[in-house]
Amino acid sequence: MEGHGYEILARRCRAAGREIDLVVEKDGTIAFVEVKTRRAGSLAPPATAVDWRKQRQIAAAANAALARWGHRARSYRFDVVTVELSAKRERGSRPEITHIEDAFRLEG
Repeated sequence: MEGHGYEILARRCRAAGREIDLVVEKDGTIAFVEVKTRRAGSLAPPATAVDWRKQRQIAAAANAALARWGHRARSYRFDVVTVELSAKRERGSRPEITHIEDAFRLEG
């Protein structure tokens, strides 16, 4: 993400008894990033693992982290990064990485 203009603020950030994989900032917006990895050919794509329960956990941790850091007035969003590994463990195969900005929002 650093190569795409993001500043990494924290890795494996613990707040509210939960862990956020990455906290990054770009253009004044903080993004709380959940990273999900699966092998190609899995029954479900990696992004489906970020269901409503996981979203609520991430949001609770993000709110606790923002309060702790004093960033309440700043804009923030929730991103998901998916990593799909090749089905076969072939030498030199590269994972397919997808960054989904503003992947979800929570109402209320």
